Formats: sequence, C-alpha cells, structure tokens
Amino acid sequence: MKSILLKCEANGLRMTEQRRTIAGVLEVADDHPDVEELYNRASRADPKISLATVYRTVKLFEEAGILEKHEFGDGRARYETADREHHDHLIDMHSGEVIEFVDPDIEALQEKIAKRLGYRLMGHRLELYGVPLTKTKG
Repeated sequence: MKSILLKCEANGLRMTEQRRTIAGVLEVADDHPDVEELYNRASRADPKISLATVYRTVKLFEEAGILEKHEFGDGRARYETADREHHDHLIDMHSGEVIEFVDPDIEALQEKIAKRLGYRLMGHRLELYGVPLTKTKG
C-alpha cells in the first residue's frame, strides 16, 4: 500500500503543509473517521488548520481516488484509504463502532450469485448493521 503522500504526488496534487498534516493523520488512522474527527486530530498537530481546510482536502483526496467515502446511516460521511485490502463492515447501531471483517463464505456466495445471474463480479461493498447480542439470565 502506497503512502497517502506518495499517492498525492503521483496524482500531481499540490501539497501544502496543512494537506501534509491531514494526510499524515489519515495515514495512521485505524478507524473510519469523519471530517470532524479528522479535524480534531489534525488540529492537535497544527492548531492553525481550519475545519474548512479539512473538508476541502478530504474532497480533493476523494476525487483523486485516494480516499473512499462510507455512509453508514448515522448521517456522517466517514473515510478510509481507497487501496486497503478488501473487507466488509459490520456497524454496531448502539455505539457506532465499525468492525471490519472478511468472510470467505460470503465472498464465495457473492461470486456464485453473480455467476448465476450471468455476471462476473468486479467488486462489491457489504455493510451489515446490528446490535450486540444480550445474554439473558436464567
């Protein structure tokens, strides 16, 4: 996986210090932050960064194919790097936590369904929404 900075340079994007800071924050993110969270993290590194700058930079990175946007039904657009290994998402509807997973049975079933319908699967996005199972006493 190429670094975000290398991808920006390969796309010919002009990289200001603030864009470099935002790229660095995205580089180390192991979650799916929204713009507000990216702003909070970036402004710790550079207090002069504005929320508008983060919005513009995220939009620029998304349009360049560097970031992938996800909308998990909570009204917030969240982001992750676009070249990550394939994975699906399970969203905890209570906490908003996003859990990444890969399941070979799901992958095989999707291929089978596409083939049955006369298609070669070129990609997919799977989002599952759930609540934690509660254990009942008794």
